[in-house]
Amino acid sequence: MGKQICIPRPWVTALASAAFVLSWSSGFLGAKVGTGQAPVVTLLLWRFVVVAAVLVAALGLARLLRPRRRTASPAARVGTAPGLDGPRAVAHHVVVGLLSQLGYVLPVYGAIALGVSTGTTSLVDAVQPVLVATLVGPLLGQHVRALQWAGLATAFAGVAALVAADLRVTTAPPWAYALPAAAVASLVAATFLERRRPADLAPAPMLAVHAVAALACLTVIALVTGTATPPPDAAFWASTVLLALVPSLVAYALYWFLLRRVDVTTLNALLFLVVPTTTLAGAALFGEPLSPAVAAGLVLSGLGVAAVVHGEARGRGRPRAGEHRGDDDGPQRP
Repeated sequence: MGKQICIPRPWVTALASAAFVLSWSSGFLGAKVGTGQAPVVTLLLWRFVVVAAVLVAALGLARLLRPRRRTASPAARVGTAPGLDGPRAVAHHVVVGLLSQLGYVLPVYGAIALGVSTGTTSLVDAVQPVLVATLVGPLLGQHVRALQWAGLATAFAGVAALVAADLRVTTAPPWAYALPAAAVASLVAATFLERRRPADLAPAPMLAVHAVAALACLTVIALVTGTATPPPDAAFWASTVLLALVPSLVAYALYWFLLRRVDVTTLNALLFLVVPTTTLAGAALFGEPLSPAVAAGLVLSGLGVAAVVHGEARGRGRPRAGEHRGDDDGPQRP
């Protein structure tokens, strides 16, 4: 019998972290390419067709392959899963999915289509978990340290510096910069709704519900606006499929994988690493600005994010690697 070869667990986590940063960053870069080929609604409609089809097919296959088990009686299940369950859980996640999927990606793609740089859009996105950790905490009765408030203010100062630098060279209208902020607001609302009334639904069915709900709404929007027909272009389909598979499925699969192996503050730091990755790639691929002012905005925001996650770690205590906590703040299942 041959000797089993295994990769040491720290290396698995490190490789997964690098793949997570690259796959999450690809969503912003792919949006830049895709919105240059078709209207935003068309691109998102067919992206969610692919995402929903893959998730529903995977769930169906898993159901077929899963061995039959005796269903536990309702009395045996009492107290085992807090929160909403059954049809109420599905209905709950339809609302959460519309906020976290449609309410998030539509403004983000719209901003990039209007000319907002991918780096700026990703920076606003990276501030989302920091915003959740600082602002949603008081709404849920959680204590927030002064260091976290200071970090949030510093992070937003960095965002403002980057947006100001972007405005000097971009063709995007000033109001377009409100779209990433609207996307973050929608994602924060989804996070608050999910944490205020948690629903008992496994990650894969939950993502399937989110994708189908977003697809149904996008179908209506596309039919009303006459943007449902995809262009007869192989490049469009290539970018659509890549957007569906990499940032929509691979990135979130890696997110759930990492969530069980690292603490949430580390995951938030990985999310912020998406920003310089996207900024550098946007400069190399699309000629987006990379000036000292842009670098200053990135550094300032990075310091703010570091202050928030450090304050969160001090307040809650860092869990050991591999320990999963049920009260994680972070990017909530978009």
